[in-house]
Amino acid sequence: MNLLLWAVLPYVAIVVLVAGTVWRYRYDKFGWTTRSSELYESRMLRIASPLFHYGLIFVILGHVIGLLVPEGWTEAAGVSERAYHWGSLIGGSLAGFAALAGLVLLVYRRRTTGPVFSATTRNDKLMYVLLGGSIVLGVAVTIVANGVLGPYDYRRTVAPWFRGIFTLRPDPGLMAGVPFLYAAHVLAGIALVILFPFSRLVHAFAVPLKYLFRPYIVYRSRGDEGPHTREPARGWEPVTRR
Repeated sequence: MNLLLWAVLPYVAIVVLVAGTVWRYRYDKFGWTTRSSELYESRMLRIASPLFHYGLIFVILGHVIGLLVPEGWTEAAGVSERAYHWGSLIGGSLAGFAALAGLVLLVYRRRTTGPVFSATTRNDKLMYVLLGGSIVLGVAVTIVANGVLGPYDYRRTVAPWFRGIFTLRPDPGLMAGVPFLYAAHVLAGIALVILFPFSRLVHAFAVPLKYLFRPYIVYRSRGDEGPHTREPARGWEPVTRR
């Protein structure tokens, strides 16, 4: 079971993610969207969407630092284990609660706004369950497993196992004794990766980063007052009687 869960399933998820994304891009380009519902309700969306997205960005950054940066690197940078633990506990809790609060508001808005709820598919509902469950488990890992019951040094078990996936040398034994909340959080994340290309989450691959680097758009008036960008087009002259 350890071999299937921690050495086979991750690669299944990666294959499904890559193949599913390619399939979605080739055969469902017009469905590659979040299906925006801002026209139906915007007041709550202005609060919920930034809260969820910014919280999720910091959650992802925390995972990148915690899983991809070896423990020896932070120690070499002068960050002690105690400082790292408290930074992870406080920062992870704040980011997790922000993402969870935003998601709760988004789900509440979708459930209570008629047109938005009518446009909700079964796929959307499954996505919200997996995403919400993953965030809840992440908050529980941070506060309960790493705070109340911990600290637990996941950088000696979960992090090396995770990095081993990308070096094609995953060690299932590292995950054999991890706390239940950690294992459940990882499995929820794997399930979310499998669903990713077939849900509205795929829009994350279409973030318009080029907007950050494009030049400003300059608008010039073409009316009578103000500078002209070009000569008026020639046309019929008005006919006047003499």
